[in-house]
Amino acid sequence: MNAGTAESAHRVLGLTDAEHALIVEKLGREPNGVELAVFSLLWSEHCAYKHSKRLLARLPVEGPHLLMGPGENAGAVDVGDGLAVAFKVESHNHPSAVEPFQGAATGVGDILRDVFAVGARPIAILDSLRFGELSSPRSRYLLDGAVAGIGHYGNSIGVATVGGEVYFEGPYEQNCLVNAMCLGVAPKERLIRSAAAGAGNLLVLMGARTGRDGIGGASVLASAELGEDDAAKRPSVQIGDPFEEKKLLECCLELLDLGTLASLQDLGAAGLSSSAAEMASKGEVGIDLDVSAVPLRTEGMEAFEIMVSESQERMLCVIEPARWPELEAVCSRWEVRATVIGEVTTTRRLRVFDHRVGTGGDALVGDMPVSALVDDCPLYDLASSRPDGQIYPPPPRVLESEAPQEVLPALLGSPNLSSRRPLFEQYDCLVGSRTVRRPEQCDAAVLQLVPDGAAAGIAVSIDGNGRRVACDPYTGTVEAVLECTSNLACAGAEPLGLTNCLNFGNPEKAHVAWQLERSVAGMADALTALGVPVVGGNVSLYNESGDGPIYPTPVVGMVGSLPAGDRVPGIGFADEGHLVALVSPRGFSASLPGSELAKLHGEALPDGLPEIDIEAVRECIDLVRAAARSGGIATAHDVAEGGLAVALAECCLAGGIGASVVLPEPESSLAALFGEGVGRFVVAGPRPGILALGERAAPIGTVGGQSFELNGACKWGLGELREASGGLASAFG
Repeated sequence: MNAGTAESAHRVLGLTDAEHALIVEKLGREPNGVELAVFSLLWSEHCAYKHSKRLLARLPVEGPHLLMGPGENAGAVDVGDGLAVAFKVESHNHPSAVEPFQGAATGVGDILRDVFAVGARPIAILDSLRFGELSSPRSRYLLDGAVAGIGHYGNSIGVATVGGEVYFEGPYEQNCLVNAMCLGVAPKERLIRSAAAGAGNLLVLMGARTGRDGIGGASVLASAELGEDDAAKRPSVQIGDPFEEKKLLECCLELLDLGTLASLQDLGAAGLSSSAAEMASKGEVGIDLDVSAVPLRTEGMEAFEIMVSESQERMLCVIEPARWPELEAVCSRWEVRATVIGEVTTTRRLRVFDHRVGTGGDALVGDMPVSALVDDCPLYDLASSRPDGQIYPPPPRVLESEAPQEVLPALLGSPNLSSRRPLFEQYDCLVGSRTVRRPEQCDAAVLQLVPDGAAAGIAVSIDGNGRRVACDPYTGTVEAVLECTSNLACAGAEPLGLTNCLNFGNPEKAHVAWQLERSVAGMADALTALGVPVVGGNVSLYNESGDGPIYPTPVVGMVGSLPAGDRVPGIGFADEGHLVALVSPRGFSASLPGSELAKLHGEALPDGLPEIDIEAVRECIDLVRAAARSGGIATAHDVAEGGLAVALAECCLAGGIGASVVLPEPESSLAALFGEGVGRFVVAGPRPGILALGERAAPIGTVGGQSFELNGACKWGLGELREASGGLASAFG
């Protein structure tokens, strides 16, 4: 293993001197090359969460619908009728910053495998993307490549991409974020865990051959800051093949239906090293693994390369020896390669053999206690402190006016608010015949549990606003959780569980550690108040360059249940004469600092956001959810980025019909029109249904015409607003 001198090899692989000393203590000797490579990856930030694991213990992980929680490939919740929904979100940030197409494509492939690894058929993909300003050539290159990669993999494998979000902010210029979420459906009895069991059972590798692509990929790239030599890291980015994965997916699900598999595990970051060690750890067993049996794409690979390769489209399973012919027959029918590469033991050790080397003996090239690899990685307490001043420079001023007549079109045309149609039209959102609400038709994606079947459905949303979290990590994260819950409420969905991806800078820096600590605290408090558990997730740290860290970006994905998936309000106003109302929490006051308008005006981020009354917001969420379920409203849209005026304009554009709105005097200020906060909703429908909502829903106007009139002072034609909202389309030419 060519990793430097014996004295410095561990440093080259990202291990500190103290960590190397601990490894020596655990082994009772110096590690050899194979062992050092395995330890370096399993003790990396990406695999071990050594700077965040203690923080994550604050998050609630229990709930009445929970079937599988953190620790499995994906979490799962009970949605009734004997069905489970499995879901998870993960990052592929650093690989996408190096090679955006393959980085994003393999991010989709990774998250799909996480879902079918627990026995669920993937039915939908969502993505959460962050890039530098759209005017930057680098950001356009990364955006184009990442969107193309997501579309290529999802469209090719036949899983609908039903929703997502994208933001453009300066701090993401060097470190884009590509977070992918997947959800799948399974009969509850088909769910399977990854714990290996049964001494003498066979360890079987299924899927693609193993190559040098991906060696040191996700696990290494995600555990260090990016620098000027990013181009040299391109060979570390995995290469995806969605058609190979489709065969692997169908093969695994058939084997699960037959009851052939005792356990199943995705091969993701750190490849065979992490998959085998984690399976052994969960099952409290040992594993003997023979790298000479692993089918290779590249001849001449060393043992350590085979162990740490992150080649895609591979799964690891455990079966009883008697079921090998059955597995072999199913794999042959699906044209999926299956190879016995080891067995389960009682040793509680991961032993690696290579029978290609030497003569006679066992050719043992690695022998490590499983507990040392998985359970004994050192965990670090963060040394945090609040920054003395603002660490992010103010954005350039691109709008001078404060006149609402000019501000609204400018906001609709800003890259963060304009229509995402040029992006989502590259994705197939209908494949699988489950999609009830397409992108931009509802605040949450809505799917049927059974294609063309029962009315029951699910809603799913993914949210996060890094700029708001940068203003106030605690309150900004509370907003993200409540925003995601609000999106589900607009579809009438009750939240069942949440998955998260915590994207932050270098946690060894005090101000980043403070951001991470406050953000996790905000998420824990919001979820506890809502009674929603975390089912699993991902942490992505070291997202920074010489220019500084990214905005702290906790991304949350939430799944909710619907009693009637075919009867869901839309974003758009529906009919002439419908009454428009504003649902607002008691004591709510919109704020301009930290808003999208403040960005256009070139204002620096404020030091804090207004405190949120979570219970008051929850009352509004519950009210809107109940109204959506009752059928009493035709339109439901939460007020988010850009404020109330933008939300009203979006309702007009989505429905192709105008509205005349008059706000109460205190609600007519610039802050009231364009300020931001969480908990407000625009609803519309027949007068009886709106009036039935009570005092929290204040009537403010009527649907009708081909223009949006506001307070009798401003008026915009729908054509004007539609042209303004095409800012992203204009950028794509």
